[in-house]
Amino acid sequence: MSQVAIVTGAARGVGLAIAQRLGSAGRTVYMLDVLEADLREAAGKLGHDGIQAIPMAIDLASQEQIADLPKRIGQCFEDVSILVNNAGIAPIASDGKPILGPEIALEQWERVLTINLTAPFRLMQICIPAMRRRGWGRIINISSRAGRSPGGSSGADYVTSKSGLLGLTRAFAHDVAASGITVNSIAPGRIDTPMGMSSSEDLLRLVRAKIPVARIGQPEEVAALVAFLAGEESGFITGAVIDINGGALMI
Repeated sequence: MSQVAIVTGAARGVGLAIAQRLGSAGRTVYMLDVLEADLREAAGKLGHDGIQAIPMAIDLASQEQIADLPKRIGQCFEDVSILVNNAGIAPIASDGKPILGPEIALEQWERVLTINLTAPFRLMQICIPAMRRRGWGRIINISSRAGRSPGGSSGADYVTSKSGLLGLTRAFAHDVAASGITVNSIAPGRIDTPMGMSSSEDLLRLVRAKIPVARIGQPEEVAALVAFLAGEESGFITGAVIDINGGALMI
């Protein structure tokens, strides 16, 4: 059974590591991102490694562009069996600190919720019919430790979007389980990515000090977990949230 995977936010960081891991296992990977130049460069490097990686520039804040995705992918859209909703934004102030709830502008709030929560909702709606026809599908939503417990360097908009993604995961998992589709969330802690390392060095030192394994996570570690949830062996896991944070949050 040929498998096509869609990975959002795939130009760099965790999304790129996920695309590489899924592609290395023989899947055709559609890499979605708004960073078109970075995306094409990343897909080109994966292609040199023998991975079938197709870059597709998209602004997940645009409902029209999301709705047009099946047409852009074409006939291969019927083979979509893996969806990884990884893309997300976390606006911070000029001093690198989170913008606290009382100071968040409505425009920022709506943009964060649109990209981090509404876009995954719409992509799941769009991809599930093809998965149902195949009788098999894997959806993995990348939430965050911030969605499990607020605080740290995350603003209220980001926390709310990632908490909502956990609820959305459970709701969809319940609704599509009988169709052979699983829907799960991963909640990473601090990961070595451009977003994860954008805080000040002082804050990063504090973060490391609070992680029991005494280091920051790597994108490849998240990708390995995604690969497991995207495989056959994970078929009895659905509606779950799996923490990957070095022990920084134990629930």
